[in-house]
Amino acid sequence: MTSDIAALGKSKTILLTTYKRDATPVDTPVSLAVDDDRAFFRSYDRAWKTKRLRNNPQVLVAPSTLRGKPTGAAVRARATLLSGEQERIAARALARRHRVLQAILVPLAHRLAHYQTMHYELHPDR
Repeated sequence: MTSDIAALGKSKTILLTTYKRDATPVDTPVSLAVDDDRAFFRSYDRAWKTKRLRNNPQVLVAPSTLRGKPTGAAVRARATLLSGEQERIAARALARRHRVLQAILVPLAHRLAHYQTMHYELHPDR
């Protein structure tokens, strides 16, 4: 992971900019966790951002407040959907970093709503 994305690890929340099919940017604040040199976030299968990521994995990420106000410079990245053991690593990293929100509340809400949780890793865009 480059130092640009590594610097995001200091922030608990990032502003994730995904793109519609017509290239219109859409900003969404998401919780971030960093494990070693890997940066992770999660969403759910029916979320619009998940659908946009399926069509275009290129994103902009910037440190932000919980409400999505950027607090630093944006970095170009690519979001990769994880599965299997890699998905479990991401889930554990998010649960460690956000003990109440990502360890209890979000997984419970996803289960109750019958959503499938999707875990993503951010890679520098080259």
